[in-house]
Amino acid sequence: MVHPFNLQNDGSKTYAQWQFEMGERTLLFYLQKYSIDDMLEGKQVLDIGCGAGGKSLYFAKMGAGYVTGVDVVEKYEDESNSLARELSLSDKFKFVLADASKLTFEDESFDTIIMNDAMEHVGDPEAVLDECLRVLCPGGRIFINFPPYNHPFGAHLSDVIAIPYVHMFFSRKCLIEAYKYLVKDLPDANERINFRISKDEGGREYFSYINEMTIKRFNKILKNKNITPAYYKLAPLRGYFSLFARLPVLREMFVKMVVCVIENGERREEN
Repeated sequence: MVHPFNLQNDGSKTYAQWQFEMGERTLLFYLQKYSIDDMLEGKQVLDIGCGAGGKSLYFAKMGAGYVTGVDVVEKYEDESNSLARELSLSDKFKFVLADASKLTFEDESFDTIIMNDAMEHVGDPEAVLDECLRVLCPGGRIFINFPPYNHPFGAHLSDVIAIPYVHMFFSRKCLIEAYKYLVKDLPDANERINFRISKDEGGREYFSYINEMTIKRFNKILKNKNITPAYYKLAPLRGYFSLFARLPVLREMFVKMVVCVIENGERREEN
């Protein structure tokens, strides 16, 4: 599959259009337990890490009452609003430029919260989850899915480095240098580099767009917050990898997606 950044460069489609076309895949991970109506029909939906809004607009098309998309990338606001107008969905969608760990919404504002490929990107996942729980209505659900960091392409560099497990064999410094070299002649080179790479307080470069979320770390977050998911699944890379995906030592490398649903009221009582 061609990376959406590259599709946008060659004029095939915008990132928002690509997201809209991939919207159905966002929901497939949950359909063994929940219907699309369970997730969306008539509901106030919050899409955390909405990107250019394509997923959010797909949710609106599939029956959501209203969808609020949240992202920290400023340029996505115009792109998402442009697609909303194109699809005649402006009355059912709003883009909010915000840090998901510091939401300004009132308590109990949303029936459904969707974090599709977002948990591995947010800077403070614990705080983001706290905010999601705060703004979730009674009876509401949080739908989370993300590829664990040790997934074959868990470093999220496949726009130019399509080598599986590359981040397990090369240092971060090496990958940063390689990434910058490989994008240098692309028309959006500076944009890609600024999107992915920042400097810490000591001036060292690091991949700031990814928090290296593993299955182990995510499970620890749930445990520390006394959350028992209503639904939890580790989807393997392929069916024939199912055994490996169940083995504690190997599953970080053979799980395609961590799928978790938290229902309001599913927080365990403290002893």
